[in-house]
Amino acid sequence: MSAFGAPVVATRGDAEGPLVVLLHGRGSHEGEIIGLADALPDSLSYAAVRAPIAENGGFAWFANRGIGRPVPQSLRATMDWFTQWLDEVAPPGRPVFLVGFSGGAAFAGGLLLDDPARYAGGAILYGTLPFEAGVPTDAGRLVGVPVFVAHGEHDRVIPRELLDRTWDYLTTGSGASASTRSDPVGHGIAPGALTALAAWLNA
Repeated sequence: MSAFGAPVVATRGDAEGPLVVLLHGRGSHEGEIIGLADALPDSLSYAAVRAPIAENGGFAWFANRGIGRPVPQSLRATMDWFTQWLDEVAPPGRPVFLVGFSGGAAFAGGLLLDDPARYAGGAILYGTLPFEAGVPTDAGRLVGVPVFVAHGEHDRVIPRELLDRTWDYLTTGSGASASTRSDPVGHGIAPGALTALAAWLNA
């Protein structure tokens, strides 16, 4: 399965239901983000995937040119690796939702932009889309695609220009069916945002 090998995956829930793929942030791992499933609808199936690039005791989805700015070739390689795994566990006809936090949000955004028709929706949590990273970000790219966006008003990790650009693109330029949330928190998931995410997945 490519040079990265088979992914390490933590799972919860009904293996036959719609699949929610949880994508952790840079320097984290699948064992941390799978806990989100406890606060999300139990009618869904959950898979938390470990990013394939070892980094500083954790794992990353791509090499960076700077925070929130993936190296295009690196992003392409990991997206292809992920898609190969996904096609095995979720063949056509099984709905797939992407939920990414921080670096995982950029990776989820890359997947969604690369092949919008493949996914039932995507949640971009406290992160940026991968602009100028080899995936299309033209106007109308995500027409009709359900997208959930949550940002922290006091986030000091992701550059504000990228957070604002992501918000603007997803709510106007992309054509996505966007649900948005901005909370007075830093770079972490606000309880209200998690509740709203659960409602969005249940819709």
